[in-house]
Amino acid sequence: MTLAAQIVWLFVLAVPIACISWTVTHEEIFREPHEWCVKRSKNDRYILSRKFFYLLTCEYCFSHYVTIAFLILCNYKLLLNDWRGYILAGFSLVFIANVYMSFFALLRQAIKKEKVEIEKIETETDNEKNVTQNKNTFN
Repeated sequence: MTLAAQIVWLFVLAVPIACISWTVTHEEIFREPHEWCVKRSKNDRYILSRKFFYLLTCEYCFSHYVTIAFLILCNYKLLLNDWRGYILAGFSLVFIANVYMSFFALLRQAIKKEKVEIEKIETETDNEKNVTQNKNTFN
């Protein structure tokens, strides 16, 4: 595979890794298993058990496991065609996937902030409208 093709694969393969990692660790569809893992990561008796369950709740940590699955599935290697290519590809994919997740988190935060600001403006407008109507009613 040419270097250009490897770079394209790097940026494209990081997308599903980021999507899966984010969905499993943040989205509502996996809320119950996530809460169960969080509880186990804080309250389990053994440190290894707590660390294992923590790895399932952290998007950065979880992205390593997803990356390993994708490396096996796609046989993707970066720069070198031996085992070192898998190592380079793995850490590179984790890095790019986490950059994507960071951008996504910032985007969601900005959208949420905008929604809150819009709701505040609408509430203020409704309050002003009610005050004006009440003044007209009393006159």
